[in-house]
Amino acid sequence: MLIINADDWGRSAEETDVTLACYKQGRITSTSAMVFMKDSERAADLARSNDIDVGLHLNFAERFTSDHLPLHLQEQQDNLISFLMGNKYSQLLYNPWLRSNFAWSYKAQIDQFHRLYQKPPSHMDGHHHMHLCGNMLLGSLIPKGTRVRRNFSFWPGEKSAFNRAYRALVDSWLGRRYRLTDYFFDLLQCMREKKLERVARLAASSNVELMTHPVVREETEFLQGAEFGVFIHKLLTGSYSQL
Repeated sequence: MLIINADDWGRSAEETDVTLACYKQGRITSTSAMVFMKDSERAADLARSNDIDVGLHLNFAERFTSDHLPLHLQEQQDNLISFLMGNKYSQLLYNPWLRSNFAWSYKAQIDQFHRLYQKPPSHMDGHHHMHLCGNMLLGSLIPKGTRVRRNFSFWPGEKSAFNRAYRALVDSWLGRRYRLTDYFFDLLQCMREKKLERVARLAASSNVELMTHPVVREETEFLQGAEFGVFIHKLLTGSYSQL
């Protein structure tokens, strides 16, 4: 099965609207929503009225833009951003001094998702993939059995041996605790490097997630084009709820 998931639902009106257009055309199968953002409230209304499968796009990497935030949430968020985005290796580390910040932000976001969507998220992933940072993994904040996005899958030779070993170790741990797809790829990378046929072969016998950001014009044009229509027509597509 192929899951075509659009990230950043609710981050802005533009991102919500272009994702909704792709969903109505049958070019994506699910989306991941950001809460406490400018378009979060409207996006939730649209998701419910269009019966879209929606996960939670956990955000520890960007300031919230909603005009209505819980007291001190932005201050907590700024601390997380400063740590995680200050160094490209920070996300690999566990910061004990930020343990309560992560727990507080996670709870605020999951509670807000329940309030907006009136149901649990179908799955969880993260803005800049920070749902897999050290504090989230070692803090075990996401409940066991949750459908969670895995690390990127790479073809042989694409990344260093250390990178592949680290990702394999994390995915092995994730697989024992959560429900994962078998593979996870980025649409834009697959487009540019002509790898979609490889993805199709994997999706014929495995569960594969293909991540997209429809607000990127190159991706939108491809998603809505004839080539992608032919690509998905020959595959079984579905959403995280079916995983």
